[in-house]
Amino acid sequence: MTHRIYYNDPTCSAFDAVVTRAFVYDGRPAALLDRTAFYPTSGGQPYDTGRLGAADVLETVDLENGEIAWGRRFDHMQQHTGQHLLSAAFDRLFENRTMSFHMGGDSSTIDLGDEASPDAIVRAELEANRVVWEDRPVSIRFVSAEEAATLPLRKEPAREGTLRLIDVADFDLSACGGTHVARTGAIGIVAVTGWERFRGGTRLAFVCGGRALRSFRIFRDTVTATIRSLSVLPEELPAAVDRMQAESRELRRSVKTFQEALATHEAARLLGTAPAIAGVRVLVQALDGWDAVGLKAVASAATAGDRVVAALISTVPPIVVVVGRSKAVSVDAQAVLAELVRQFGGRGGGKPDLAQGGGLTGTAEHIAAAARAAIEAQLGRQEEGDRS
Repeated sequence: MTHRIYYNDPTCSAFDAVVTRAFVYDGRPAALLDRTAFYPTSGGQPYDTGRLGAADVLETVDLENGEIAWGRRFDHMQQHTGQHLLSAAFDRLFENRTMSFHMGGDSSTIDLGDEASPDAIVRAELEANRVVWEDRPVSIRFVSAEEAATLPLRKEPAREGTLRLIDVADFDLSACGGTHVARTGAIGIVAVTGWERFRGGTRLAFVCGGRALRSFRIFRDTVTATIRSLSVLPEELPAAVDRMQAESRELRRSVKTFQEALATHEAARLLGTAPAIAGVRVLVQALDGWDAVGLKAVASAATAGDRVVAALISTVPPIVVVVGRSKAVSVDAQAVLAELVRQFGGRGGGKPDLAQGGGLTGTAEHIAAAARAAIEAQLGRQEEGDRS
């Protein structure tokens, strides 16, 4: 059995060991050690990384040393002990139990059994940090299942036999196999970064220590750049964003109104030069400065009259195509679009009278030529059917 150094000394980052077995695991070289400080994924905490000697081990040999990637290990210690404090704070203050815990690469989460209000989250966060800043000792001890039954564990252990307990002095006692700091002060800070309702409870995202510092830098840089762009004071930022959103909504409404009015005039202008094929005016045009909404408005205005088919294409990638036809015309707009997507990629859909697609990769001129060919092919087939 491998001796697990990290159980009693989570600060151990270099150690001597003997490879007791070398083998291939899941297609990769692997080694079994007689003792190790490497922590495997367990209890929501990710595995350690580092070095084992100077090269891959393929046979049983004595190794000079093993070395843990200390930065990663210490980060995991900060997050895991911080989770114990945050979970204990919710439990002590609100009897809101932690149902599960996950440590991610940038942020960690705990799932609470009950919903937590914003005020409760702030109070629990303050309580956890109070214990951090009091720099309380964090001790490790082993007890039997019988002894554990007599102790005030925060959560009933999921396993039997000898249990490893993490004891945050006068605050939390939990069975846990993970690595933890020796004193709460080493956590630095516990910061909740967000929360959401989850399975009848609340999922909290949080960061501790070095991760909290990195998160603060991101928020700081983002806020600083935003207040500089908007020329407001930090406390004025929420109101400035609300004002900009209101102005943006009003601007979009105004643009839509003007665009609809302009679309009617643009459709009339274009129809004046559209050729007639089999008694149907075919309007195929690449239009500068029109987005998908504008193209749809022009197509709808053009096809409001009798016997018109329109295929309008934007000129700026990613190219948008709108195909429409009058009620009295039997051309399938959706089939025309499907042919363009087949030739030029992208995606889209619609109905026989109006279809829209985007992300086409050809030039506007080539797409327009293909659209005209697809429309003329349908009209030609219909004309032959009428003659027959």
